[in-house]
Amino acid sequence: METSLLQIADITTPKTTQNSMEMVRFYNGATADYKFWSTDYNMHFGYFIPFKTNPFKRDAMLNEMNHQVLKKLALTNASHTLADLGCGMGGTMRYALKKHPKLTAFGVTLSNFQVAKGNQLLKKMKGIILKENYNHTSFPSNFFDAATAIESLCHSGHSSQSFKEAYRILKPHGKLVIADAFLKINEEDLCHGGKYAYQKLCNHWSLERLGTLTTIVQELKDQGFSKVEVEDASFRVAPSVLHVPFAIIGFALQSLFQNKHLKKESYHNLKGSFFALLSGLHMRSFGYYIITCTK
Repeated sequence: METSLLQIADITTPKTTQNSMEMVRFYNGATADYKFWSTDYNMHFGYFIPFKTNPFKRDAMLNEMNHQVLKKLALTNASHTLADLGCGMGGTMRYALKKHPKLTAFGVTLSNFQVAKGNQLLKKMKGIILKENYNHTSFPSNFFDAATAIESLCHSGHSSQSFKEAYRILKPHGKLVIADAFLKINEEDLCHGGKYAYQKLCNHWSLERLGTLTTIVQELKDQGFSKVEVEDASFRVAPSVLHVPFAIIGFALQSLFQNKHLKKESYHNLKGSFFALLSGLHMRSFGYYIITCTK
């Protein structure tokens, strides 16, 4: 039987426990700025494929990342339920719902702004965004066929609790796909330049930390996930990361010409974007990976 959005909204009780008040304030204040980054409100980096995606068209690369993540979920034409853990404005959800007519999608975020505006964008679609902490949702166990987490679990430090909760809400044989930046080496082994960029990145984007890839893979296996597959997407993501300085300059000029005051959150967002680019240049220390695992 097809899942009812109203039924799931009734059985879920929004959690108010916030793992980072600073992160919530950041997204409440800065989410609207992402319209400049992506007309579809894709709050993540893109995926470049030579001769398929145009490196000068950012939205095409951002939606290709959505496509790559969904492809790894291996959804069929049957009815499925999808959880987007840290869904932002629901960009990935809307992309998935357009590609899979029988899909029902649920997103969770702690930002009131993202809940309100994201649900407006999802109007008349089989998707809903709830104010929930992805580390402690009120979804039933064994409920979802698939789950995604694109550049979101870093806000709680790629915590094992995030993996535990994802495992709980997934049905047996359900897939989880994580797309995010990770450390290649332990934090204490970073060079001075890498450590500086890393600390500034975490500070300005309200990230608790980035997990170390080898540790994350082992934690997923320890949680019970099988078939943990890792794709190094660093070079696929790089062309969209190179859009960062142009986006920063463009957004700043737009604000100037429109006589808009640059909010504190917007300022942090711009600086965080710069340090994301700077961190990416330390290729020995940082990488972008897409991790697929099965319950």
